[in-house]
Amino acid sequence: MQFDVVVLTDHRYVAPEKRTPYVENVLLEDRLVLEALQEQGLRVIRKSWDDAGFDWSSTKLAVFRTTWDYFDRFDEFSKWFQSASQQTQFVNSKELIDWNIDKHYLKDLSDAGVTIPKTFFVEKGTQTTLKEAFTEAIDHFGFRADILVLKPCVSGAARHTYKIKREDISNHEAVFQKLIFEEAMMIQEFQENIVSEGEISMMLFNGEFTHAVLKIAKPGDFRVQDDFGGSVHEYQPSEEQISFAQKVVNAAPELPVYARVDLFKDNDGNWALAELEIFEPELWFRRNPEAAQTLAKAIKNRFFE
Repeated sequence: MQFDVVVLTDHRYVAPEKRTPYVENVLLEDRLVLEALQEQGLRVIRKSWDDAGFDWSSTKLAVFRTTWDYFDRFDEFSKWFQSASQQTQFVNSKELIDWNIDKHYLKDLSDAGVTIPKTFFVEKGTQTTLKEAFTEAIDHFGFRADILVLKPCVSGAARHTYKIKREDISNHEAVFQKLIFEEAMMIQEFQENIVSEGEISMMLFNGEFTHAVLKIAKPGDFRVQDDFGGSVHEYQPSEEQISFAQKVVNAAPELPVYARVDLFKDNDGNWALAELEIFEPELWFRRNPEAAQTLAKAIKNRFFE
């Protein structure tokens, strides 16, 4: 094998001509991971996942980092992922990624005792209206809010995520029908505290917490992603929050090498899981470069010792 580890990105970030602050962050995060792995004595290269000229059998491992076009090219990505998985190992594992890439995993974690938002799944091709689905969600879960959040089960960067008031449901019927024809969707109770208090992202490696950030939506919005004007702040979590995050990763089918646990205070005042990200999460290494060393050591210890 020529390489021990390939750090995976998408083609936009291989050699970008336009260097926006966003792109600079992507390059910095990947560089920190690349250098940390090299410091562990590993042979490392950075490649786009769709690089048709690369032989995936030439590397022992491939680590997903900034593959942030996958949800816009999901069919193409899925075929590549299946093919490449027969030639190399992935970090995190293929089995874990297959489980985590679809947000039906939230039900599994709920069954394991993790608090999640009240979530109603509408499967692809279901013959229903948005009003009927929302009414069923209310009847089943007792949604307290008159506002719902609609989003896909496979998504990222708040793709097709809508905040919908009950009186405006009919205005979203056409987009709902188009989406449900193409993919499974989920309806969640709108969470007031995410708007007022933000969402905490906690990074864990082999189950050990390293650092956290607080993400706050811009005024008038509910999406905390910086793509939509959200801001990021330093954050020191409590022991209770760290324990919650560790409970989440330990409830996964296997302990992830790296994970980001997004949590918030729900409408009932409980800490709840927004998402468990173990595929290609932003891990905020630029705010804690030592965490890249922690990841590299975790990879070295698990796969090369």
